[in-house]
Amino acid sequence: MEAILSARTDAAYPSSLELPALFEQSLRDFFASRREAVETIGGGYETAVDTLESFVLRGGKRVRPAFAWTGWLGAGGDPHGDDADSVMRACTALELVQACALVHDDIIDASTTRRGFPTVHVEFENLHRADNWNGDGAHFGEAVAILLGDLALAWADDMIRESGISSDAAARISPVWSAMRTEVLGGQFLDISNEARGDESVEAAMRVNRFKTAAYTIERPLHLGAALFGADADLIDAYRKFGTDIGIAFQLRDDLLGVFGDPSVTGKPSGDDLRTGKRTTLFAAALARADDTDPAAAQQLRSGIGAELTDNDVDTLRTLITDLGAVDDAEARIATLVESAAAALESSSATAEAKTRLREMALAATSRTY
Repeated sequence: MEAILSARTDAAYPSSLELPALFEQSLRDFFASRREAVETIGGGYETAVDTLESFVLRGGKRVRPAFAWTGWLGAGGDPHGDDADSVMRACTALELVQACALVHDDIIDASTTRRGFPTVHVEFENLHRADNWNGDGAHFGEAVAILLGDLALAWADDMIRESGISSDAAARISPVWSAMRTEVLGGQFLDISNEARGDESVEAAMRVNRFKTAAYTIERPLHLGAALFGADADLIDAYRKFGTDIGIAFQLRDDLLGVFGDPSVTGKPSGDDLRTGKRTTLFAAALARADDTDPAAAQQLRSGIGAELTDNDVDTLRTLITDLGAVDDAEARIATLVESAAAALESSSATAEAKTRLREMALAATSRTY
């Protein structure tokens, strides 16, 4: 990676288009560093870890490390400085946190595909059945996926510790890293708890968005980047405001994609959130409006979410959600959040280049098409 970073001398390097390849090289290097220990354990563990590596390297825009890196640059970090490579490795560790969250989330949501491939638990369920092993294939698949998700989170900590950042930087980011892990797991708990308790409110869904997605997608990565540099409290506060608003807007856009997205773009079945029963803000807003104006529509939404749905059933629910004004409501929320985030960023002390990059990244995260 050092050779790549030193290949250019312009201040803007690496560009946003070049960053994903650099993060992926950091990930490959890290997995390679663990290969000997994994092979020593044997017993098929190496095959399981290879699956995790493939999952981590397969697709994804590397949003989280990109925000962390840009946060570091915006605070004054030098992309050509002696600490640039270690900072990049530390930022890249966020991808392993993301891997843990996705692998476990797919189990919780009973998702069968991710980025156009079988989810990890389904892949190992299929392996179990193909080889005619003992026991229940579905249980085996889930057990292996839980372990691989745990491994990804443990290795994220290892990657931070072994990144090469200074002891002062490590001390600064420690509470940020701890808070982020607690928040994302808390957000996941809120998600499943709300469903179990039958909390259908928009407020409950937005709280899930705040902690399950926004905190570890944009807010804490930016905070991490600022802490790596040693930024002042004012810039950290501005970053966190920007990150929270864009992170929630990102999830609201993802909610729309989960209902209306093209499977060739999302890598998931059409209407996947409806089929798997995800109580998103989009669904909560539609239900609240239906409860006020159309009890029959409310009953149809409640009975349809998470049921065995045909394509026609999905289309019917989509029409209901749209006609009830929930799509317009989501778009209005996104626009308001983006505007608020832009104001926080503009008034901050972040460098001009970082502000430009962050505006572009915010637009990419919140304006994805269906």
